[in-house]
Amino acid sequence: MAKKQARDVEKVYSVKQFAAKLRRLADALEEGKKFSIQVSGKRIYVPADASISIEHERSEGSEEIEFQLKWEL
Repeated sequence: MAKKQARDVEKVYSVKQFAAKLRRLADALEEGKKFSIQVSGKRIYVPADASISIEHERSEGSEEIEFQLKWEL
């Protein structure tokens, strides 16, 4: 199996697009199903057993909340 290359991409969405993606994610989580999403031209498949966390960061002049899903390849 080919090794996957490292990737760090941030994609900005409109509020409507982001809300729709969150709704699809929430539905998949509640149903115990995998979730797929396309980010910057790449299709990502998140397994149903991915670990979920919320991260809060604060630095001078800004704050950030990240909804994270992690899984082993």
